[in-house]
Amino acid sequence: MIIVTGGTGKLGRATIERLLERVPADQVAASVRDPEKAGDLAARGVRLRRGDFTDPASLAHAFEGASQVLIVSADSIGEELLDLHRTAIGAAKAAGARRILYTSHMGANPSSVFPPMRDHAATEEALRASGVPFTALRNGFYASTTAAVLGAALRTGKLAVPEDGPVSWTAHADLAEATAAILAGETFDGPTPALTAGEALRMSDVADLATEITGRPIEHVVVSDAEYRASLTAHGVPDFAADMLVAMFAASRRGEFAEVDPALARLLDRPATPLRDVLQAALAG
Repeated sequence: MIIVTGGTGKLGRATIERLLERVPADQVAASVRDPEKAGDLAARGVRLRRGDFTDPASLAHAFEGASQVLIVSADSIGEELLDLHRTAIGAAKAAGARRILYTSHMGANPSSVFPPMRDHAATEEALRASGVPFTALRNGFYASTTAAVLGAALRTGKLAVPEDGPVSWTAHADLAEATAAILAGETFDGPTPALTAGEALRMSDVADLATEITGRPIEHVVVSDAEYRASLTAHGVPDFAADMLVAMFAASRRGEFAEVDPALARLLDRPATPLRDVLQAALAG
């Protein structure tokens, strides 16, 4: 039984959909915090059980009979997140899973200036310490982030952000398809190569793409980290979230997300989705 956590989330749900194209539904199980939101999966033959990383007993039930468990990274940070991940890893081991997969990041690094990357690195260490064979999916930076960063620029015509570096913006859908392929084929031991799109782009490129897609000029303007943070908080962004965005730009300046690797395209057996296509869909909505 292949267990997918976060079965109602964007990546978890898409992975299940792709997995159902490769293996019979009775070999797939979804672990979700609210089963009522995934009733359609149960109707298609997917085993549906409540599983909450804060509730080890629920995970014991959700992971029962597991051959593989895909742990989709929890929505938290720091020690709180690591506690959740350790709980999920322990539950997968106790259930007898022969492999644990985890949605890590291409930038996973204990010395990163972007806190989530340190968390991914620490989770990978917890996987190693578990003694269970594991696969760390070194996913590229989600391309959907660019639409969120554009934000006010679509109204003002100015994408005012800190100095940045190239980023391998990668589509959720591609990563879900690749994850399903890895689960079905049981390939990759340990960290995968960076699973990225075919090019690394800067914010100036994002502004150019947005201009092309919308037909309205959007100028890329470089501001200081402090100016950017102040503009975010002035528009109601919480301090914590503003700090995370500033740190993301700082990490990109250091080249932490610049790597481009053909591994994703090989898994997909086609070119990875370009950022333009992701932005086109996001901005059209």
